[in-house]
Amino acid sequence: MKRRNVKRDNSSPDRKDRRAAGGRRKEGTQSPWWLRRGLLAAVAVCILVPVTYKIIPVLIQDIIHTYRLSVPFFEDLSRPADFSLNHTINMYLTSEEGISLGVWHTVPESRWKEAQGKDLLWYQNTLNDGNPVFIYLHGNTGSRTAPHRVGVANLLSALGYHVVVPDYRGFGDSTGEPTESGLTTDAMHVYNWVKTRSGDSLVVIWGHSLGTGVSSNTAVKLLEEGVVCDGVILEGAFNTDQQHLPYNMFSWYYWRFPGIKRLVSFLWEGKMPVFPTEHNLKKMKSPILFLHSEDDHLVPIEIAHRTYEVAANAQSKDRVKLVTFDGSLGYLHNGLYRDPKLPGVLKEFVNSL
Repeated sequence: MKRRNVKRDNSSPDRKDRRAAGGRRKEGTQSPWWLRRGLLAAVAVCILVPVTYKIIPVLIQDIIHTYRLSVPFFEDLSRPADFSLNHTINMYLTSEEGISLGVWHTVPESRWKEAQGKDLLWYQNTLNDGNPVFIYLHGNTGSRTAPHRVGVANLLSALGYHVVVPDYRGFGDSTGEPTESGLTTDAMHVYNWVKTRSGDSLVVIWGHSLGTGVSSNTAVKLLEEGVVCDGVILEGAFNTDQQHLPYNMFSWYYWRFPGIKRLVSFLWEGKMPVFPTEHNLKKMKSPILFLHSEDDHLVPIEIAHRTYEVAANAQSKDRVKLVTFDGSLGYLHNGLYRDPKLPGVLKEFVNSL
């Protein structure tokens, strides 16, 4: 007789009830997916908002000044001869505690042979030789090695002038982080350093692009100390009363994300550099020469004319001049140094001081 295999069910009714109750308890205590994601999002917001509040202003400052970007990379700013300036010395000035500024001093071209192998003291002493001294305050990208800045130094040197070109804090090999007040402090220090060594020589401040804002700030600061700068040249001058600060080529990237423009505006409210050029021009007493290309793609020529009128009305058209350059020449924002009529314009301005 065959034995039948019977599968026993060892689960008692009580045990089944307990298992079912346990399953219901697990289902009841498990959070819905949307609640878990909501909590994670809240935690992320609590972490990211304070971090973003700290990072975004620095990021925008990088965009405005683009002092982090230097092309070509790994260039040695202590060797100006590598950039076709073989009668130039590199030095470092301390504008305030912890801030070291990289500076080039180029002597007049007529002294280039004499300058070979000379030390810093020799260069400093030449500032008192009676030739005009130009302090060139550059724009918002790169360093003093940029080709158009080297071009300006060579042009002025060929005319018999000294040229002192600093990199603001945070630019080039200068230390520190750039701010409007910091850049103005740096320019003031360079001006005072030159004046203590230049005797009765003329000292002219030439600002380009962002440097025009630094130049007008510096001229007004000097005026508050009872000093009238011998002359000021404003090339490609922007006017924050008439337009926004010109951004660099990468700024579009940061504005394309949904909501980022609103967030950036909120986080950096009150921290945007002002550079009140128009306000400064109403106070300045120095002779001013505006240089502007008609095809300037960052500062339209119409703004240049309006800015000039503000300065001319504050002083007179004898003391404030505007020289424009034909747009068909393609100089845009940085190329005026190549114009053949510029040397004559500069000599005429210097002779009028």
